Amino acid sequence: MHPALQGLITIIVGVGGCIGYFYFSNQFLDRVLFPASGKHAGRNINRANRIRPWLFLFPALFALGLYLAYPVFATLWLSVTDRNAGGAFIGLGNYRQMLDEPKFWEALGNNMLWLIVVPAFSTGFGLLAAQLTDRISWGNIAKSLIFMPMAISFVGAAVIWKLVYDTRPVNQDQIGVLNAAWLGFDGGPFSVLVLQIVPALVLIVFAAFLAYGVFQMARSLLRGGQSHSATSRLGLVLRAAFAAVAAWVVWLSLGSVVSLLSAKLPYGEPQTWLTIPYWNSFFLMAVLVWIQTGFAMVILSAALRGIPEETIEAAVIDGANPFQIFFRIKVPQISGTIVVVWTTITIVVLKVFDIVFAMTNGQWETQVLANYMYDKLFRANDWGVGSASAMTIMLLVTPILAWNVYNARRETR
Repeated sequence: MHPALQGLITIIVGVGGCIGYFYFSNQFLDRVLFPASGKHAGRNINRANRIRPWLFLFPALFALGLYLAYPVFATLWLSVTDRNAGGAFIGLGNYRQMLDEPKFWEALGNNMLWLIVVPAFSTGFGLLAAQLTDRISWGNIAKSLIFMPMAISFVGAAVIWKLVYDTRPVNQDQIGVLNAAWLGFDGGPFSVLVLQIVPALVLIVFAAFLAYGVFQMARSLLRGGQSHSATSRLGLVLRAAFAAVAAWVVWLSLGSVVSLLSAKLPYGEPQTWLTIPYWNSFFLMAVLVWIQTGFAMVILSAALRGIPEETIEAAVIDGANPFQIFFRIKVPQISGTIVVVWTTITIVVLKVFDIVFAMTNGQWETQVLANYMYDKLFRANDWGVGSASAMTIMLLVTPILAWNVYNARRETR
């Protein structure tokens, strides 16, 4: 059958099926189940009207249950059974096996690192771009250029950045942009300034920003400690967890500053960037930051435009400078949007797979949970451990979803 004819038949059958379902289900409801006649006509009409919305929602609910709920329960069942033993129930055996594997802990540690770096830098760069592009005449062009990576698939972006990180032998021209730039440094004062002092200052500023966030969360925890509602308690627990993680990141950032300032860099030698343990994860993260910054910029730019002009004018009259206006007037008013952007990017990070698979395939200590799950399911054919790792990813996403629901309910109230 010709593909065009097949597509036309599919459209006719699909649309006709929907129309037929809604028509005949209404006829069954109004004429057979609750007929609008006889002595109970009024009661039947009320019952039919109560059921009708659920009748219309049934196809969507059925599809969601089939394609979302069923896979979750099926994966949960696979994670507690042994497929090689005919589906025998083994309890937490797959989880114990997963926890005994060093690759799982490598993947979990890398995912935590991704969760710390990518949402922070994507949201920060997006907020900075949103603020700056609104103040220049060619801001719309700049926004288009920054947003353009969002139109590229993760695999396509990985191929582009793999060329950026490309390495050739010493006696050949370097086509990789990063190596071409690297060979321009000779170890002099300028090299130390650009490659060590400036990154150290960036890390210090990042640590200071996180420390300020920990301080603000601690204050909110102390103020909200007397609340006894379930929603408030959930919010306090989530805030305490985020504050603990942020404090740990501050400690890691300060330790990285010391390591960076004391490091002896191999100047004049082309580097295979993606094979350098620990740092290669940051090179992979740069790809996702490059993609997600455009998303953060668009959302936060809309939020900045929605700030009432009266508050800014009042701050200007009171003598506030641009930095005070931005950090004390604008940022607090869009904090809810910043949290939404942050958590949305966090969910994307937890599911990251394409970039790692296309650039390193999890080698050189760059394994992440989604890639680990893929290796177990489709390479090792170990469905039990692969399903256990899938459930681990879902458990990590759940608190973030709960945080979003909590914020949505709080804003609604």
